[in-house]
Amino acid sequence: MAARLKRPAGGERKEVDADAVAAKYKAWLRRQPLADRSRDAYLAQVSSFVTWLAGSEHGAAALEDPSVRDWAVRDYKRHVKRARRWAPTSVNQALAAIDNFYRSIGAGKPEVAREELPQVAPRSLVEADQRRFLRAVQACPLARDRAIATVFFYAGLRLAELTALDVGDLSVSARRGRLTVRAGKGDAYREVPLNSACRKAIDEWAKTRSDQLATLADAGDERAVTDALWLSRAGDRLSARAIDLVVRRLASDAKLELSAHTLRHTALTNLVRSGADVVMVAEIGGHRRLDTTRRYSLPSEADKDAALEAVLVEC
Repeated sequence: MAARLKRPAGGERKEVDADAVAAKYKAWLRRQPLADRSRDAYLAQVSSFVTWLAGSEHGAAALEDPSVRDWAVRDYKRHVKRARRWAPTSVNQALAAIDNFYRSIGAGKPEVAREELPQVAPRSLVEADQRRFLRAVQACPLARDRAIATVFFYAGLRLAELTALDVGDLSVSARRGRLTVRAGKGDAYREVPLNSACRKAIDEWAKTRSDQLATLADAGDERAVTDALWLSRAGDRLSARAIDLVVRRLASDAKLELSAHTLRHTALTNLVRSGADVVMVAEIGGHRRLDTTRRYSLPSEADKDAALEAVLVEC
């Protein structure tokens, strides 16, 4: 059994200049290969931590002494759980940011246990909302947007995977269809089948796409990207952000709030709950670990609510 750690004896407390520490961390973050959203999230969490640290009993010793560091982060974890009432996911996000901060100053990772997360299925659309979304898709006048939403809904691709598709990555006939993901998560290759709804939507977009390219060529516009599957009005490859906005606009038409990733979760949840073999679903979804796919068979919050409503006893 490991020896129980003792809280280090207090000595002369050194003050923390929270603003200076946060500014130095911000400058370090700018040099890291991170998305802007990740940088902003890390900086916000670390700024909150060092501000708390400046008013705590630990002071600057938590930035220098590993034993003080660990106690400080444990106390901060207790603070955000009790005083700020953060959910387990938020607590773990804060701890991940703090780990990153200590790495930036050349210190070791704090020895602080993560929160146990409740086991629930990834968020997906319930059946009634699926119907509302598909009706909005069918009513959309743009063949491109109908095809994007339909492939997301049934094939379960990631946003980056759908964005990167080229015309040559599709093989579609009247009775069968396949699309090739050449560099999925972890640079993995896979082939995903396309059902009849996907094939129909892609055929309609292919005709519109050809007409668009012909119009651009007649106008002498040489900017068109002839290999990209999804084109903007100018003929450029549609960006991931633009594709996600397509999904969000269609969702808004259906009075729903969702992202492209929600449609991926919905596709994989439908497959698992229809009785499809989990290994096959993992291959379709591009999961390396079966445990990732099995999450889709877990009960959702709606499932739990319905279970408790079902046992109501009339008096």
